[in-house]
Amino acid sequence: MGKPSKRAKLVMDKAELEQLLKIKNSRTEAHSRVTRASMLYDYYRGHSVTEIANSSHTNRPKVERCINRALAYGIIEALDDLPRPGRKPIITADAKAWVISLACNAPKNYGYAAETWTYSALVRHISANCVQEEFGCLSNIGKSALHGILTSNRIKPHKVTYYLEKRDPQFEEKMANVLCVYKEVEIINNSPDIVQTSVTVSYDEKPGIQAIANVGAQLAPLPGEYPNIGRDPEYKRLGTVSLLAGINLHDGKVYPIIREQHRSREFIEFLNMLDEQIPAHLKIRIILDNHSAHVSKETKTYLLTKPNRFEFVFTPKHGSWLNLVEMFFSKIARSLLRFIRVQTKEELIERIYKGIEELNQSPVVFRWRYKMDEITL
Repeated sequence: MGKPSKRAKLVMDKAELEQLLKIKNSRTEAHSRVTRASMLYDYYRGHSVTEIANSSHTNRPKVERCINRALAYGIIEALDDLPRPGRKPIITADAKAWVISLACNAPKNYGYAAETWTYSALVRHISANCVQEEFGCLSNIGKSALHGILTSNRIKPHKVTYYLEKRDPQFEEKMANVLCVYKEVEIINNSPDIVQTSVTVSYDEKPGIQAIANVGAQLAPLPGEYPNIGRDPEYKRLGTVSLLAGINLHDGKVYPIIREQHRSREFIEFLNMLDEQIPAHLKIRIILDNHSAHVSKETKTYLLTKPNRFEFVFTPKHGSWLNLVEMFFSKIARSLLRFIRVQTKEELIERIYKGIEELNQSPVVFRWRYKMDEITL
């Protein structure tokens, strides 16, 4: 009979025992966890280390290590491998910091012509300068290792992300003014009992609409043969036009003017159209950007001839996204103007007018959502 074991017995409560049995009998757990769970369960039931080793087809040291881990760290912790120190990193932390500093500076700062790094260019620069900078551990760095260093620090020096700087010092104030107008429009639209004293129009220009003509004949789809419209890739440019448009925020009606330019003269023409089409007892409030034509001497002179008729609400500089008419321009760019082909510039103008006329037959009232909950009147 062997000597009694000096190793302590395993102690576990009902919950730990149930969890251990669940892992021991599992068909989805990792094999190593199932094996260790079986070893610990057998030891808990009083089996010797030798008996457990024989039944598990392994050796005593492996069983002893498993039991010792359970006694030291707990039953469940013993089922997994303990963290190991691992191989000492070849690339030091200082070397990685140097690589990051290189990636965060433009190549032109180091005498190169390029504006942004590529992985190949950065690897070449590191390899050529690492010994001089006392980072010899980087002498054999490759693109894979470089990618790992940069990715771990969320650096992508080969990519450019654009942002819009708020250059208007009164940006927040002007944005609040615009949002207050939208909130007021929303209240008026949702309260039919309110007597309306003004009409709010969101206005902007869409310049550079191209009149493009097909060079070859356009082929219609044929069932079973050609599912799409066929076009020759070559085309002819016939010039461009500008769409000056305002959208009534109360009923969704669009007021368009199409001209070859969008100067003060054309803007005044648009204002005249609004003056003629909107009842005289209603003030015309226009949300618009800071284009020079909107504040020119000619425009101011015209407005003086129409006292108390117009009210301008300017969006902040670089804040044209606050103007609801941009949603309308996006809509027609994706529908009416997409793939359009014409024979003359006049045909393009006629078709845009016709398309807007069709939209006005079933107008859509555009509504602003962003930060509207923060606005109180």
